[in-house]
Amino acid sequence: MDITNIATPDYVEVRADKRLGKIRSIFDRERPNGIIVTKEGGYNGVVGEKQLVRSRMGDDTKVDVVTKSAPKLDRHEDIREAARMLVEGDVNVAPVFEGNQLYGIVTGEDILQAVLENLDAISVEDIFTDDVVDVAEQSPLGEAINKLREHSISRVPVVEQDESSSLTGILTTHDIIDFVVRDDDRQGRGDRSGDLDRMLDLPVYDLMSAPVITAQPNEPVSDAVKRMFDNDISGVVVTPAAGDTTIEGVLTKTDVLRALTFTEEESMDVQITNIGLLETLTRTEIVESITAVVDKYQQMQVLHAHVRLHEHKEKLRGTPLMQCQIRLRTSLGQVAGSGEGYGAENAFYVALDKLERNVLEMKGVNADERYRGQLIRKLGEL
Repeated sequence: MDITNIATPDYVEVRADKRLGKIRSIFDRERPNGIIVTKEGGYNGVVGEKQLVRSRMGDDTKVDVVTKSAPKLDRHEDIREAARMLVEGDVNVAPVFEGNQLYGIVTGEDILQAVLENLDAISVEDIFTDDVVDVAEQSPLGEAINKLREHSISRVPVVEQDESSSLTGILTTHDIIDFVVRDDDRQGRGDRSGDLDRMLDLPVYDLMSAPVITAQPNEPVSDAVKRMFDNDISGVVVTPAAGDTTIEGVLTKTDVLRALTFTEEESMDVQITNIGLLETLTRTEIVESITAVVDKYQQMQVLHAHVRLHEHKEKLRGTPLMQCQIRLRTSLGQVAGSGEGYGAENAFYVALDKLERNVLEMKGVNADERYRGQLIRKLGEL
């Protein structure tokens, strides 16, 4: 299957000199998955809610400053490749070209709608993320925003302040954008007005959404995705049972898109988010390095590897401080390693070292040569 009939010519487009205040209003009013930014009459990039939350720029700043490069897709691109490029580009919308002419866009939601019927044979537990970043109800909003930026995520579960850490709400990038653009006379939770000067000091409770939409590990992914579409959200919190407030993980539309990229090739299936930050390091070197670690532990069957890079503002002699997270989805569950260093290469090898140490700590290593193929075949022929 390709994206010929999935791509749409209907999209929101703005010029690169548009003010961020106007962009935030567009997201609040129209809730697009992303906006195409043009410069001098041609395609320049995209901007999404993530970029607006990560930016501390004022409303008068031009959108060109936060515009993100997104992969250009051919209108006849294979749907699995399109999903991979969206995930690796850390975007939810990409421009679609017919030859050299901009035809329209394709979004992650478009792809998931097209393959929804193929998702009923895989379970939430096969693909959800169990390494959860959460935030307490009374934590200041500024702390939550820093977590969103640091971990390059779009949502954080909100938990009670006490030791139980029970799930009470969810805070998303859209909640924050909605708060920023609301009029001063509109009231937030707890009868607080939209005072931007005090925004970062507000408790997370004032902006979080509740109750939380959840999914359970043993239910089909298709049911969870339908729930996301029905509630106009991009992710659900995974709990042991309906009504349970214990957090087991998070399942997002990006996790489902990532599952579509799994292959049955003999070489390891490695995906890199923010691949443009690699600098001197190549994809081949990353694959070979991870393979070298995995090959030491023949009993562990690796289904998929995901490498995420994030750039901090701090620099040393012009080289930015980078964070790297490597996550392996294996027949034993997930195992990850993360690290920081100046430059992508340094950060990657720190994370790789931590990953190997975490692999050594895994218990009950049992080979399962068939599992990888079974999971992939569950997705059906797309």
